[in-house]
Amino acid sequence: MSLEARRARGTAARRDGRRAEVWAAIWLMAKGYRILGFRLKTPQAEIDLLALRGRVLAVVEVKRRVSLAIALETVTQDQRDRLRRAGATLAARRPGLQDAAIRLDLIALAPGRLPRHSPDAWNGA
Repeated sequence: MSLEARRARGTAARRDGRRAEVWAAIWLMAKGYRILGFRLKTPQAEIDLLALRGRVLAVVEVKRRVSLAIALETVTQDQRDRLRRAGATLAARRPGLQDAAIRLDLIALAPGRLPRHSPDAWNGA
């Protein structure tokens, strides 16, 4: 594959990823979440979406895959640990979030299907 083809593929993947994040944010807002940020970079990890509902701060990983099972499998234990630490770091820096319960959620998007939100997707795993 040529360098130009790889760049085009990478550009398309980033565009699709951003689109998926926007759909995920809309889905969460319809469920009563307030979106606090997109693609937040921390020393630990990049958070796709940070959302708040009540006292729950959801660190949301957005995956576009053919099934929820595959989406769940693509997020490794190491990545989950980094995302949890990133969420804790962001919460500690924002006075209104310091006592929020931090939860790691997944939004899976599959072609031709509605988004699937899995709160506490890995149940502490």
